[in-house]
Amino acid sequence: MRSIARLSSTGETLFFQLPTPLLLVKKLTTLTVLPNQPPNSIRQTNQSSTFIHTQHQQPFFKHQNLFYGKLFAQLKSPPHLFEAKRLHALLIVNGFFHPTSVDKVFGSQLVNIYVNFGCFQDALLVFDELPQKSNIAWNALLRGFVDMGQFSEAIQFYYLMLSQCINPDNFTYPLALKACSGLSALEEGRRVLELIQFNETQHNIQRNIYVECAVIDMFAKCGNLIEAWTFFEEMSRKDLASWSAMICGTVHNGEWLEALFLFKRMRFEGIGPDSVIVAALVPVCGRLEARYMGMTLHGCSVRSGFESDLYVSNALIDMYGKCGDTHDAHCIFCNMVYRDAVSWSTLIAGYAQNCMYLESFEVYLEMKSAGLRTNAITAASALPGLTNLKLLKQGREMHGYILKQGFEYDAVVASALIDMYTKCGSMREAEHIFEMALERDITTWNSLIVGYVLYGDLDLALGIFRRIWETKLRPNSITLVSILPLCTRMGTLGLGKEIHGYATKSSLKEVVSVGNSLIDMYCKCGYLELGVKIFNQMMVKNIVTYNTVISAHGIYGLGEQAFSIFEQMKEARIRPNKVTFVALLSACSHAGLIDRGFLLYNSMIDDYSIQPEMEHYSCMVDLLGRAGNIDDALNFIRRMPVEPDINILGSLLSACRVHNNVELAELVGEHILQKNLKDSGYYVLLGNIYASTKRWKDVSKIRTLIKEKGLIKKPGSSRIQVGGCNHIFHARGIMHPQLNKIQEILKSLLLEMKDEGYMPDQSSCSHDLAIDANELINLDSE
Repeated sequence: MRSIARLSSTGETLFFQLPTPLLLVKKLTTLTVLPNQPPNSIRQTNQSSTFIHTQHQQPFFKHQNLFYGKLFAQLKSPPHLFEAKRLHALLIVNGFFHPTSVDKVFGSQLVNIYVNFGCFQDALLVFDELPQKSNIAWNALLRGFVDMGQFSEAIQFYYLMLSQCINPDNFTYPLALKACSGLSALEEGRRVLELIQFNETQHNIQRNIYVECAVIDMFAKCGNLIEAWTFFEEMSRKDLASWSAMICGTVHNGEWLEALFLFKRMRFEGIGPDSVIVAALVPVCGRLEARYMGMTLHGCSVRSGFESDLYVSNALIDMYGKCGDTHDAHCIFCNMVYRDAVSWSTLIAGYAQNCMYLESFEVYLEMKSAGLRTNAITAASALPGLTNLKLLKQGREMHGYILKQGFEYDAVVASALIDMYTKCGSMREAEHIFEMALERDITTWNSLIVGYVLYGDLDLALGIFRRIWETKLRPNSITLVSILPLCTRMGTLGLGKEIHGYATKSSLKEVVSVGNSLIDMYCKCGYLELGVKIFNQMMVKNIVTYNTVISAHGIYGLGEQAFSIFEQMKEARIRPNKVTFVALLSACSHAGLIDRGFLLYNSMIDDYSIQPEMEHYSCMVDLLGRAGNIDDALNFIRRMPVEPDINILGSLLSACRVHNNVELAELVGEHILQKNLKDSGYYVLLGNIYASTKRWKDVSKIRTLIKEKGLIKKPGSSRIQVGGCNHIFHARGIMHPQLNKIQEILKSLLLEMKDEGYMPDQSSCSHDLAIDANELINLDSE
């Protein structure tokens, strides 16, 4: 091995390893050799001893020019490597590598040829032996370093080029800038730009559009979107390539709405998109769940004639899957002429994301039967289907395959495995996979957080969330959507507000699912006005957004406001689903709007072709029961085409208790007891009804049933955050450190209520609690 040593911009010596000399073709008789001397030494012989007649010079130079022209044409694009080596030998024989050769074209072009064929070591050898080197040779080696991903070496080679007083050209700059992008070396990229601008002002060397696009791409990939924007706006002319660079860079930085705005602006200026822009923007519509915009881009791709482009088709499958339209995703997949592993994996993942796990598994089996090999992406896409279909045996087989192929080190695969084991209740295995993962991306952390939530360990879930901040990673939209509901359940509103602030600063608030989670958190924590404020600020809203706000207003008893939002939803051309009508009927129930409830119930069936399910029946029974129309509720249940489930019977039983209809309660209670329930709540409810009418024998029977069935009533609990500290209260709990102080305040409040004429409503609480409240008052009054 040989090496060439060069000085870098920092003064360090750089070494580039070269291979042993090439074995040249031995039989040179098949090669074309130029007669007489090499081109640079033709006139080096003693002119006194050499006399060339004028009549002989013209045929000689004519033959020489013909030879050079033919050689140059062959060097442009040899069909295979063997031809390149033949041309290499030809250049050696004809003196192009002679130290006195002045040629800069042919040898440099040979370097370019070897780089094109992927023979980088051969290119380095030829480069080192060239007596004269043009920009073609320098740029070829620079491109070779970049293509191999050796970005540090590419930047060093760029500075070596400068140290040899070689002026970079418009082919050099994009390569150097791409190397800076690969290393996220923003300062190095700025230095390259400074040289571009210096040569432009001092030497009038004008940059072209490729250089400008490379500058935009460099700034964007280095995370400095502001400088990319500034450079883009200063460009005198913007063609499709520059718009593509700016839009793709904006997408790369997660500024999805800005990317869509740029696209609209580009279209307004009369520039049509290409497949690259569409393939970049369509997934953005999926992430924002902006289905209408995604359909617009789909139509644009059809009109422009690149809907059959592989990358565009894969992006469309992804978008429709994320927007919940698996039918259109499957249609695009079926119409594809060529499908790669990404196509199959995207459709598999799309079905899984929409809880269509059987379809996801069937597509995976179809892919295997088509002879395609399962790669890491496919494995990660197929695992959710296996998990939710409870195919643990197949899931473990997939885990074994992953281990054999070495896919377990892939962060996405590790996340899918963690998700599988957590949903199967094997937290120990999930934790083991997490700890063994060499590289953990944010998806891996998210999977463990969700696992702890499913396992019921909310404190550990929050602990994992806090550990993320100790790494270089930052929470993404999935992280926030997983954590925000915990803030509601644990009463940590302060943490919820901090997450809201982070979502705003990081632009994650623009993600529809994050906005929906923030609305849900604030509304459930008693801050309806903040939830509505976020709703009004959201640029993109989906069906979940409207359902969340409608449901929140219903819980607060604001029926008319809920109906107003429903009208806004229809104006936005979002079709209501079954969840929408559950929220609307629940709003009617809380507001006591019986007639409006029946209108909506009939509209759901007649106008939207949504057949009632148990949730709708339960809402109607609750609506009638809350209003005291117990008989109407009973008749509604009798007219149902299906047998009522426990929730419907429970709604009727609750209404009987509120309105003191013991006879019907007893009848409903018998039906409930016949179902042999594992939930003790309905037994307790029936027992309290008996207790309210002093039917102590029946109360005793219920208690005996509970004991015989081994049912345990989980005590109620509540949480509140005070001064950054979480306080948990359990029913009948006596372990709180400030219990005595709490009891003193409670006694004081009860006495004040008694002085103002209020007495406990014992019919609205359990029998035991009623006795405790009464004793508390009597004890203090004594």
